[in-house]
Amino acid sequence: MKVLLVAGARPNFPKIAPIAAALRRSPDLFAPPVVVHTGQHYDYQLSEIFFEELELGPPQYHLQARADAGPVRQLADIMDKFDPVLVDEEPDLVLVVGDVSSTVACSLSAATRQIPVGHVEAGLRSGDRTMPEEINRVAVDAVADMLFTHCAEADQHLQAEQVPSRCIFRIGNVMIDTLRQFLPKAQASDALARHGVTAGEFGLVTLHRPSNVDDAQTLDGILSALLEIAAQIELVFPVHPRTRQRLDSFGFTQKLASAPGVTLCNPLGYIDMLALQAAARVVLVDSGGIQEETTALGVPCMTLRPNTERRVTIDEGTNTLVGTTPADIVTTATDILEHGGKAGRIPELWDGKASDRLVDVLRNGIVRR
Repeated sequence: MKVLLVAGARPNFPKIAPIAAALRRSPDLFAPPVVVHTGQHYDYQLSEIFFEELELGPPQYHLQARADAGPVRQLADIMDKFDPVLVDEEPDLVLVVGDVSSTVACSLSAATRQIPVGHVEAGLRSGDRTMPEEINRVAVDAVADMLFTHCAEADQHLQAEQVPSRCIFRIGNVMIDTLRQFLPKAQASDALARHGVTAGEFGLVTLHRPSNVDDAQTLDGILSALLEIAAQIELVFPVHPRTRQRLDSFGFTQKLASAPGVTLCNPLGYIDMLALQAAARVVLVDSGGIQEETTALGVPCMTLRPNTERRVTIDEGTNTLVGTTPADIVTTATDILEHGGKAGRIPELWDGKASDRLVDVLRNGIVRR
């Protein structure tokens, strides 16, 4: 069986890495997986470094999707470049992960050619269709044949959307497979020393959602809250390229860079980011995957959004949905710093074996919708 794995953006790589490794461990049934990097993220720290750190090796295809195009043109460009790969490789299954543009573009291309599609991380829903990712999730799950979920809530969402039960497979969280594999390496690294922080004595910040960084008033409010928190604990802030551009265009960069207690740095590779997450006192994010990683690590997380598609990290894990009101952000952070935050627990099947369960499903054959 030939499986084609698609990745396009930073959140995808820790998800495909353990799947590729699990497929390679079963050469009796599976041909070497074909990895396609669409190039949706063109920055080295956002893509290529992950292939090195996660021991994926170079992708068989790099589509070099247009980075200068808007989202619709980029989607069309990915589909146009991915279709010849399908013709040349003739895979038995196209496996996509997550909810980025590459995920939906490659799913639609494969489905159009009647090639079975598997979606890893299926069934996540925020209920907010103003988020491009939510549209992507719904679209991919509508065309996927095999839907691999990581929690019971995701199963329920798919069932409510009339996905046949025989197509839904709860395997757990493949990203936690990667976290467990590389956590010892991260903890043994000198990442904390290089960033000038001590374990348990700093907070980690990431921001990149358009709803947070593209509106000057919203971003200014979040930054004001961060400056108040920085008076209580040092903050390390790896700045996403999109966020860097907005900070510059709105004139906020100098205010943030000169503030005591705030350390700005470039985007980090997987190992450095994992090391900082594991050692942080609190993590403030608008990212999806970090909500899950902090829950697996037992580190308090504050999600600066009005909703989340990863509700399990709130109901069972260490995540708190805070929103973007500055007073709420400061109050929640202060409470965590004073009282330690939610204890939480690791959800069922987030045990580092999700990729093996996925391969076991495939051993029984491909299911068609």
